[in-house]
Amino acid sequence: MGSLQTPRGKWIEEGLRALAEGGVDAVRVEALAKALGVTKGGFYGYFADRDALLTEMLDTWERESTDDVFDRIEQEGGDALDRFRLAGQLTFSSDRLLPIDLAIRDWARRNEDVAQRLRRVDNRRMQLSRDAISSFCTDPEEVEARCLLAFCLAIGKHFLAADHPGHPHARVVARAADLILSRSAESTADGSGAYPEPDEKGEHQ
Repeated sequence: MGSLQTPRGKWIEEGLRALAEGGVDAVRVEALAKALGVTKGGFYGYFADRDALLTEMLDTWERESTDDVFDRIEQEGGDALDRFRLAGQLTFSSDRLLPIDLAIRDWARRNEDVAQRLRRVDNRRMQLSRDAISSFCTDPEEVEARCLLAFCLAIGKHFLAADHPGHPHARVVARAADLILSRSAESTADGSGAYPEPDEKGEHQ
Protein backbone atom coordinates (compact mmCIF):
# COMPACT_ATOMS: atom_id res chain seq x y z
CA MET A 1 0.00 0.00 0.00
CA GLY A 2 1.36 3.44 -0.85
CA SER A 3 1.77 5.64 2.20
CA LEU A 4 -0.01 8.63 0.72
CA GLN A 5 -3.04 6.48 -0.04
CA THR A 6 -3.83 6.60 3.66
CA PRO A 7 -6.11 9.65 4.07
CA ARG A 8 -5.08 12.44 6.41
CA GLY A 9 -8.16 11.82 8.51
CA LYS A 10 -7.06 8.24 9.16
CA TRP A 11 -3.89 9.45 10.86
CA ILE A 12 -5.91 11.85 13.01
CA GLU A 13 -8.45 9.17 13.87
CA GLU A 14 -5.75 6.65 14.78
CA GLY A 15 -4.03 9.32 16.86
CA LEU A 16 -7.24 9.97 18.78
CA ARG A 17 -7.72 6.23 19.32
CA ALA A 18 -4.17 5.92 20.68
CA LEU A 19 -4.70 8.98 22.89
CA ALA A 20 -7.92 7.56 24.33
CA GLU A 21 -6.32 4.19 25.03
CA GLY A 22 -2.87 5.14 26.26
CA GLY A 23 -2.61 8.88 26.75
CA VAL A 24 -0.58 11.36 24.75
CA ASP A 25 2.65 9.36 25.13
CA ALA A 26 1.01 6.57 23.11
CA VAL A 27 0.61 8.90 20.11
CA ARG A 28 3.83 8.00 18.26
CA VAL A 29 4.26 8.19 14.51
CA GLU A 30 5.85 4.76 14.18
CA ALA A 31 3.11 3.12 16.27
CA LEU A 32 0.36 4.87 14.30
CA ALA A 33 1.91 3.79 11.00
CA LYS A 34 2.09 0.19 12.21
CA ALA A 35 -1.55 0.27 13.33
CA LEU A 36 -2.58 1.67 9.93
CA GLY A 37 -0.43 -0.85 8.07
CA VAL A 38 1.61 1.78 6.23
CA THR A 39 5.11 3.21 6.35
CA LYS A 40 5.67 6.23 8.55
CA GLY A 41 7.01 8.15 5.56
CA GLY A 42 3.42 8.76 4.49
CA PHE A 43 2.84 10.66 7.73
CA TYR A 44 5.16 13.44 6.62
CA GLY A 45 3.18 13.92 3.45
CA TYR A 46 0.45 15.38 5.64
CA PHE A 47 2.08 16.64 8.85
CA ALA A 48 5.28 18.58 9.47
CA ASP A 49 5.86 16.69 12.71
CA ARG A 50 4.14 14.97 15.64
CA ASP A 51 3.17 18.31 17.19
CA ALA A 52 1.26 19.20 14.03
CA LEU A 53 -0.70 15.96 14.33
CA LEU A 54 -1.44 16.60 17.99
CA THR A 55 -2.78 20.05 17.12
CA GLU A 56 -5.08 18.63 14.45
CA MET A 57 -6.24 15.94 16.89
CA LEU A 58 -7.17 18.67 19.36
CA ASP A 59 -8.91 20.62 16.60
CA THR A 60 -10.95 17.54 15.71
CA TRP A 61 -11.88 16.84 19.32
CA GLU A 62 -12.88 20.47 19.94
CA ARG A 63 -15.03 20.59 16.81
CA GLU A 64 -16.79 17.32 17.58
CA SER A 65 -17.23 18.17 21.27
CA THR A 66 -18.63 21.65 20.76
CA ASP A 67 -19.66 22.68 17.25
CA ASP A 68 -20.97 19.26 16.21
CA VAL A 69 -22.75 18.67 19.52
CA PHE A 70 -24.26 22.14 19.53
CA ASP A 71 -25.44 21.73 15.93
CA ARG A 72 -27.07 18.42 16.83
CA ILE A 73 -28.96 19.75 19.86
CA GLU A 74 -30.23 22.71 17.85
CA GLN A 75 -31.53 20.33 15.18
CA GLU A 76 -33.28 18.20 17.81
CA GLY A 77 -34.98 21.23 19.35
CA GLY A 78 -36.68 21.22 22.76
CA ASP A 79 -36.23 23.58 25.66
CA ALA A 80 -32.96 24.55 27.34
CA LEU A 81 -33.04 21.55 29.69
CA ASP A 82 -33.73 19.14 26.82
CA ARG A 83 -30.75 20.53 24.91
CA PHE A 84 -28.53 20.34 27.97
CA ARG A 85 -29.45 16.72 28.68
CA LEU A 86 -28.87 15.73 25.05
CA ALA A 87 -25.49 17.48 25.00
CA GLY A 88 -24.51 15.52 28.10
CA GLN A 89 -25.54 12.24 26.49
CA LEU A 90 -23.67 13.03 23.28
CA THR A 91 -20.53 13.98 25.18
CA PHE A 92 -20.25 12.14 28.47
CA SER A 93 -22.10 8.96 27.49
CA SER A 94 -20.43 8.72 24.09
CA ASP A 95 -18.28 5.67 23.41
CA ARG A 96 -16.21 7.88 21.09
CA LEU A 97 -15.98 11.29 22.76
CA LEU A 98 -15.82 10.30 26.43
CA PRO A 99 -12.51 8.36 26.35
CA ILE A 100 -10.90 11.15 24.31
CA ASP A 101 -12.26 13.79 26.69
CA LEU A 102 -10.89 12.00 29.75
CA ALA A 103 -7.49 11.52 28.10
CA ILE A 104 -7.31 15.20 27.19
CA ARG A 105 -8.09 16.14 30.80
CA ASP A 106 -5.13 14.08 31.93
CA TRP A 107 -2.95 15.61 29.22
CA ALA A 108 -4.04 19.11 30.22
CA ARG A 109 -2.62 18.58 33.71
CA ARG A 110 0.87 18.59 32.18
CA ASN A 111 0.49 20.93 29.20
CA GLU A 112 -0.66 24.53 29.55
CA ASP A 113 -1.63 24.88 25.88
CA VAL A 114 -3.91 21.85 26.15
CA ALA A 115 -5.26 23.20 29.45
CA GLN A 116 -6.23 26.45 27.73
CA ARG A 117 -7.94 24.50 24.96
CA LEU A 118 -9.85 22.41 27.51
CA ARG A 119 -10.86 25.55 29.39
CA ARG A 120 -12.34 26.99 26.19
CA VAL A 121 -14.32 23.82 25.54
CA ASP A 122 -15.51 23.52 29.13
CA ASN A 123 -16.55 27.18 29.20
CA ARG A 124 -18.81 26.60 26.20
CA ARG A 125 -20.28 23.55 27.89
CA MET A 126 -20.68 25.48 31.14
CA GLN A 127 -22.61 28.22 29.36
CA LEU A 128 -25.02 25.62 27.99
CA SER A 129 -25.47 24.32 31.53
CA ARG A 130 -25.93 27.87 32.81
CA ASP A 131 -28.61 28.58 30.21
CA ALA A 132 -30.46 25.39 31.11
CA ILE A 133 -30.41 25.77 34.88
CA SER A 134 -31.17 29.49 34.82
CA SER A 135 -34.39 28.64 32.97
CA PHE A 136 -35.86 27.55 36.32
CA CYS A 137 -33.43 28.91 38.92
CA THR A 138 -33.15 32.68 39.39
CA ASP A 139 -30.36 32.84 41.99
CA PRO A 140 -27.11 33.37 40.01
CA GLU A 141 -24.96 31.82 42.75
CA GLU A 142 -27.16 28.74 42.92
CA VAL A 143 -27.07 28.48 39.12
CA GLU A 144 -23.28 28.40 39.21
CA ALA A 145 -23.27 25.90 42.06
CA ARG A 146 -25.62 23.57 40.20
CA CYS A 147 -23.53 23.92 37.03
CA LEU A 148 -20.46 22.93 39.01
CA LEU A 149 -22.25 19.92 40.49
CA ALA A 150 -23.48 18.88 37.03
CA PHE A 151 -19.92 18.94 35.70
CA CYS A 152 -18.56 17.10 38.72
CA LEU A 153 -21.17 14.40 38.24
CA ALA A 154 -20.61 14.07 34.50
CA ILE A 155 -16.84 13.71 34.85
CA GLY A 156 -16.32 12.45 38.38
CA LYS A 157 -18.61 9.43 38.05
CA HIS A 158 -16.02 7.88 35.72
CA PHE A 159 -13.31 8.04 38.40
CA LEU A 160 -15.09 7.13 41.62
CA ALA A 161 -14.75 3.52 42.71
CA ALA A 162 -17.13 3.67 45.69
CA ASP A 163 -20.01 1.22 46.03
CA HIS A 164 -23.65 2.09 46.73
CA PRO A 165 -24.84 -0.83 48.91
CA GLY A 166 -28.39 -1.74 47.97
CA HIS A 167 -28.60 0.90 45.28
CA PRO A 168 -27.76 0.27 41.60
CA HIS A 169 -25.09 2.71 40.46
CA ALA A 170 -27.05 3.83 37.40
CA ARG A 171 -30.06 4.75 39.55
CA VAL A 172 -27.90 6.71 41.99
CA VAL A 173 -26.35 8.67 39.11
CA ALA A 174 -29.78 9.28 37.60
CA ARG A 175 -31.15 10.55 40.91
CA ALA A 176 -28.11 12.79 41.43
CA ALA A 177 -28.77 14.33 38.00
CA ASP A 178 -32.41 14.86 38.88
CA LEU A 179 -31.51 16.59 42.13
CA ILE A 180 -29.25 19.00 40.25
CA LEU A 181 -31.85 19.74 37.59
CA SER A 182 -34.94 19.84 39.82
CA ARG A 183 -36.61 23.02 41.02
CA SER A 184 -36.76 21.41 44.45
CA ALA A 185 -34.44 18.82 45.89
CA GLU A 186 -37.51 16.96 47.05
CA SER A 187 -39.12 16.78 43.62
CA THR A 188 -38.34 14.60 40.64
CA ALA A 189 -38.07 15.56 37.01
CA ASP A 190 -41.58 14.26 36.28
CA GLY A 191 -43.11 15.28 39.60
CA SER A 192 -44.32 11.75 40.30
CA GLY A 193 -42.20 11.04 43.36
CA ALA A 194 -40.67 8.02 41.64
CA TYR A 195 -37.53 7.96 39.57
CA PRO A 196 -37.83 6.47 36.09
CA GLU A 197 -35.82 3.39 35.30
CA PRO A 198 -32.52 4.13 33.51
CA ASP A 199 -31.85 2.49 30.19
CA GLU A 200 -28.87 0.22 29.53
CA LYS A 201 -26.44 3.15 29.59
CA GLY A 202 -27.88 4.58 32.79
CA GLU A 203 -29.84 7.36 31.09
CA HIS A 204 -33.46 8.08 31.88
CA GLN A 205 -36.12 6.82 29.53
